[in-house]
Amino acid sequence: MRLLALAFLVAAGGCSSVPARRADGHDEVIFRNAGADEVKVTVEIARTDHERNRGLMFREHLADGHGMLFLFERPQHLTFWMHNTLIPLDMIFVATDGQVVGVVENAEPQTDSPRGVAGDSQFVVEVPGGWASAHHITTGTTVHFVESN
Repeated sequence: MRLLALAFLVAAGGCSSVPARRADGHDEVIFRNAGADEVKVTVEIARTDHERNRGLMFREHLADGHGMLFLFERPQHLTFWMHNTLIPLDMIFVATDGQVVGVVENAEPQTDSPRGVAGDSQFVVEVPGGWASAHHITTGTTVHFVESN
């Protein structure tokens, strides 16, 4: 497997160029901080309006190391809500260049308050609440996809 930076995906044709799925039907996102071990998350992909609007609604559990990757066509100021979302989530906002712009931690379930970070992002990774802090994911963390061969 090769690592492919998010920025390359955008430059190579936008969100439709997301790497092929692994054999088990899921993709991976890898987070790297300088001087720390990389951390992998197995993700489902939300690339259409319908998939992004539904997100992780109605899920009663999200296993550690699993999440959802939201893809957008261009960088923009993104906000998310927790409507019909039953579990707390961390929302990791990622810029086109593959750097974490910011993290919303432990978003309260079943609320309609908009949540976001300062600045533009093109990708958002949602993981179980508390995951980002436990793995030291902060502004500036580098993000990559794993491309299947």
